[in-house]
Amino acid sequence: MRVAPHDLAPSELAFVPFVSVENMMRIVHDAGVAETIAAIADRIEADFLRWESFDKTPRVAAHSEEGVIELMPTSDGEFYGFKYVNGHPANMARGFQTVTAFGVLARVDNGYPVLLSEMTVLTALRTAAASVVAARHLAPEDARVMAMIGNGAQCEFQALGFRHCLGIEEVRLYDIDPAATAKAARNLAGTGLTVTSCDSAEAAMEGAQIVTTCTADKKQATILTDNMVGAGVHLNAIGGDCPGKTELHRDILLRSDIFVEYPPQTRVEGEIQQLDPDHPVTELWQVIAGKAPGRTGRDRITLFDSVGFATEDFSALRHIHAEALRTGHYVDLDMLADPDDPRDLFGMLARAKG
Repeated sequence: MRVAPHDLAPSELAFVPFVSVENMMRIVHDAGVAETIAAIADRIEADFLRWESFDKTPRVAAHSEEGVIELMPTSDGEFYGFKYVNGHPANMARGFQTVTAFGVLARVDNGYPVLLSEMTVLTALRTAAASVVAARHLAPEDARVMAMIGNGAQCEFQALGFRHCLGIEEVRLYDIDPAATAKAARNLAGTGLTVTSCDSAEAAMEGAQIVTTCTADKKQATILTDNMVGAGVHLNAIGGDCPGKTELHRDILLRSDIFVEYPPQTRVEGEIQQLDPDHPVTELWQVIAGKAPGRTGRDRITLFDSVGFATEDFSALRHIHAEALRTGHYVDLDMLADPDDPRDLFGMLARAKG
């Protein structure tokens, strides 16, 4: 006797909403790219205000000569989230993305996942959002010119986020690959930004009050030298994110007020890996919560040494979960085995054979 197909149909508890790349793009375009960055930034800031409610741990990384694969977990006691992400700088030359990612959001009370999502696009959005949050509290209030050093996959997200959220009017672009700069200039045409393509990092820095460095080489590099950074500038250093990978000359750090996400992770992966282990830094959440000062003077150099932290991805997943359910831009995956008798998983398997 064969089991009727309807007897094998999954229950409602078996399904987990899945946001594919296609549906992620639908969700983003429904709201707008800049508007989505702003919404994620608001989530990140709200979660920073309840920083002490989160479980926090440095990401778990598996390094190789080719790159790194990482897991980034956290929980606020109600939900648990993690992101799987890679960083392989040589991938572009081989026809692959440098960074790919996916993530999971789950309920803490029963352990059931409530969302599986692509996070390659979402990571680009949340990285821009995190930079926006830092600049809200650290950048000069009258900043209107931004330099983007490194014009890869993150460039346009940063530019659009800063235009929408902080009123940036001009973005000055530089990349060692002129084709990357041309790509970024083409994508930013018609956005309302004045786009200036530059032939050197020094030229891109001219007149910039906010500078974002976002380069991919997995090595200790000097993208900016000390003489390139004048008084009053805010720096977002977002390219360095693993041991041995930096972008700024050490002397820039010694002149800067440094702000980080989570010191135990940043001291290993960020620009401050170049400094003594006890060099003073300020956690960004403390500035947002009013427990520590941010920019203390017009001539101060502020540096957001950002390596990306799990709570930011958690915030992004919470936003996309809500938007997916609101818009219907997701599919249900038959992902969880749910036998009628929780003790009889084998019986469910046996009956499926017929």
